[in-house]
Amino acid sequence: MYRPMGPQHWKKIWVGSAGNMVEWFDWFVYASFATYFAGAFFPSGNPTAQLMNTAGIFAVGFFMRPVGGWLLGRVGDRKGRKAALTLTVTLMSASAVLIAVAPTYAVAGYGGVAVLLVARLLQGLSVGGEYAASATYLTEASDPARRGFASSFQYVSMTAGQIIGLGLQIILQRTMSDDALHSYGWRIPFIVGALGAAVVFYLRRSMLETEVYAEDTSHSDERGTLRALWRHKREAFLVIALTMGGTVAYYTYTTYLTKYLSNSAGLSKETATLVSFTALIVFAALQPLAGALSDRIGRRPLLITFAVGSTFLTVPIMTLLKHVDGYWPALGLALLALVVVTGYTSINACVKAELFPTGVRALGVALPYAIANALFGGTAEYVALWFKKGGIESGFYWYVAACAAVSLVVYVTMRETKDLDLARVKAGRGADAEPGESSLTPAS
Repeated sequence: MYRPMGPQHWKKIWVGSAGNMVEWFDWFVYASFATYFAGAFFPSGNPTAQLMNTAGIFAVGFFMRPVGGWLLGRVGDRKGRKAALTLTVTLMSASAVLIAVAPTYAVAGYGGVAVLLVARLLQGLSVGGEYAASATYLTEASDPARRGFASSFQYVSMTAGQIIGLGLQIILQRTMSDDALHSYGWRIPFIVGALGAAVVFYLRRSMLETEVYAEDTSHSDERGTLRALWRHKREAFLVIALTMGGTVAYYTYTTYLTKYLSNSAGLSKETATLVSFTALIVFAALQPLAGALSDRIGRRPLLITFAVGSTFLTVPIMTLLKHVDGYWPALGLALLALVVVTGYTSINACVKAELFPTGVRALGVALPYAIANALFGGTAEYVALWFKKGGIESGFYWYVAACAAVSLVVYVTMRETKDLDLARVKAGRGADAEPGESSLTPAS
């Protein structure tokens, strides 16, 4: 039976989510506005080639995420979740300013690309730590009986950031000419992101630390170290494997969807953006519902549902999306895909946090997750465009389905994590467990 969450829990969730929203607004507007600034930083030519170049820089940001996951995960475990969350939003603000003022190819040649690259590297560092710090904070700050519900607000806030970005894009599309958007209008969202990050920096300075972290005194000299994480290498590899299918599907139906509807299905940019905007609003609303469901029936049923759906429905959904001729059929298919993805997004934050002890929880979530995103999530759009440029676009559909199939095997074989006591997940439990006992065995 659920108890109402207290005001302190809600306050922690609100502050953590608000910062996460701004972080992901800055992260995603790069992708959503890429169709407007791709030509500004690269020589004129094939539009698909220009998008591939900007997608390549987008992917580079993901390859910095493991570095950010390591550095900021260490900060989160040694200095506290609050310190890590404050640092991540500072880095994100700096990166947004750089993109907003980056010179174009006509002004500085490839100098503008260099500025863009540095900004994406900073974003990669920031988001590499933000996901884990936010996932850990939201999971630890919640009522133990409602961790699935509370941690689902990570993807609510992530999606809200993207919704705001797309909403701003729709407004700019309707108030500015296409030439103006390509010329200078694309800089506006990055200015907005920098200002938003400054506000969140102020909020996070006064945020409350989680009780689970504050009360943990075990092995303080090894908090957040790779040596401590290595004791949980099984869980670390588990995070990579369970993330693989989810991150590819998520980025396919969020950041890449608008470009796919525009470039492959032939919908106008305005219609494609509106489809994504509407679908993401519904998607965000589904997250707490699915998270609350996981608190009742467990995490594994939702993960398995996602993986089965993504494995068998990706190819038909993407094929049908390529041939849609209007807003409503595109929206219907997009919603179907995102309902399936909800089985992963709504609970993956708490599942990963539930695998590790307090002293290595932020690093344990951050580094393996960032590695999986660098290999699969960050490259999803680039892989999709590579298949398209090669004339075999359907190959990407099968790639997404295959990644989901790999994660399905993991979900079926892993143990349930819902009933684990975060304060009693023991350091080195995997090594110290009795024969037949796993680090995923519920604490007693």
